[in-house]
Parts: sequence; structure tokens; C-alpha cells
Amino acid sequence: MRLALPLLAALAAVPALAQMPSAPPGSKSTAAISGGTYTADPNHTQVVWTLNHMGFSPYSGMFGDVTGTLSLDPKNPSATKVSVTIPVAKVTTAGALSQHLLRPGKDGGKPDFFGASPADATFVSTKVVAKGMTATITGNLTLNGITKPVTLAAKFYGAGTAPKMMGGKENVGFTATGDIKRSDFGLGTYVPVVSDAVHLDIAAAFQK
Repeated sequence: MRLALPLLAALAAVPALAQMPSAPPGSKSTAAISGGTYTADPNHTQVVWTLNHMGFSPYSGMFGDVTGTLSLDPKNPSATKVSVTIPVAKVTTAGALSQHLLRPGKDGGKPDFFGASPADATFVSTKVVAKGMTATITGNLTLNGITKPVTLAAKFYGAGTAPKMMGGKENVGFTATGDIKRSDFGLGTYVPVVSDAVHLDIAAAFQK
């Protein structure tokens, strides 16, 4: 009986495997974009940040579980609007640094970084200038209770319809990069020993 259970599970997976496409359903063709309002895919949208750790090495962390919307007209990409919410409390790093980032201030004082119950960050676009497969996106980033303008260099990554076994939704994805100063958002602990400059690498996935 114990040997039969894994065999039954394997057999049950055979029909699902048979439905898998022979190639990735997404492509670089913008013809796959129908346009309209898309919802951020929280499982496949990531904001990776990297800073200079004391001149010894780069150090990266990540925000995931991003939510929000994208309004996109493939015939008028410069009219694109994007608004996303980033749960700062779910920051992920290697080792125990996440605990430090979310540690409350000592004796009720100001925390070194986000603190124990940080508010979500948001990014809301104010202007999009599209050129071919790329775009410059300007918007307002609110982080740690402070709002500052931020500019991102975005690039179309791919679009298409997912297999039915994976939801069957239309997907569109982009990558983007940008740079901020953490001191602009009240997060300047250890500057300049740990760099003020933070580089952002963003993978943004949307569905409808």
C-alpha cells in the first residue's frame, strides 16, 4: 500500500503534464496585449534592492507579494498608468538582517530602519514616456511615511495567455531599474559606511 501511493500520485499527474505547452506561452510580441486594466501578480512581482555593504560587497534584499493595477493601451503606451503597493513588513534578506530592518527602536526611540510595524510602500506613476519596447516611468514613491519622486527605466519583457491549468489569464510583464537614496526616506542609519544609494531591480507581472 505504501508503495502504491506514490505510484498513484505519479499517474494522477500524467494528464496535467500532457497539457503543458511545448514552449513558453509568453513572447516579445506586443500583439499579445489586448489592453485594459491588469492586476499585479503578487507571486511573480519582485522588487530587489542592492546597496554597497561597507565597500566589501554588494548586499541585496527583496520585497514581494506586491499588489496593484496597470492601465495599459498598446496603441498609446505613454498613457500607461501604474499603481502598486509593496508590503515592507515582508522584506526578505539573507540571514538575520530582516529582523534588524524590522526591529523596534530601543527604549521606545526611533528604529534604525523600518521598525516593527512598517506601513506599506506605494508607487503611483505620474508620467510615462514610451519609446519602442522601453519607457521612462516617473512617479511618487511613498516609503517610511515620506513621498519622493522616483524615475524608473522600464522594458517590456513579454506577454501572452497562460495555459488553462495555470489560470488561463492574459499576462504581461516588464522589468525596470532605478536608484534612490535611503536617507531621503528617513532610513539613513550607517551612511556612509553602508551606502546611501540603493539600486532597484524590478520584475513586474500583471494579469487580467
